[in-house]
Amino acid sequence: MSWLIDTHTFLWSIMDPDRLGPKARDIIQEPDNRIFVSVISFWEISLKYALGKLSLINVLPKQLPEAANQMDFEMLTLSAAEAATFYRLPNIGHKDPFDRLIIWQAIQNKMPLISKDKKCRNYNALGLKLIW
Repeated sequence: MSWLIDTHTFLWSIMDPDRLGPKARDIIQEPDNRIFVSVISFWEISLKYALGKLSLINVLPKQLPEAANQMDFEMLTLSAAEAATFYRLPNIGHKDPFDRLIIWQAIQNKMPLISKDKKCRNYNALGLKLIW
């Protein structure tokens, strides 16, 4: 099965796996699962790191794609269709544009989203399946 992981889930997977919920950890560690990281996560990390809003331990943002590869995570690119139809995602309780775009990708690609962010639940009625 294919799964999309949120930015914090990705960072915790590579830096602090003990912070993952048991269900999230099991899914990520299951070798038959395909785990995807959105390119939006790399953009979010890079921007927040540059602004001093995010600290990374023993790694720079430019090293994270390789860290994802080492974890056998796959990259989910943002398609032109996803970008062009993003306006259709209502703003119902989640204001972070990075998270909202990742939510939209999960819905559009019919992938469950592995995230601890409870605000994402607001999008379950629109087809988001949230796992933690």
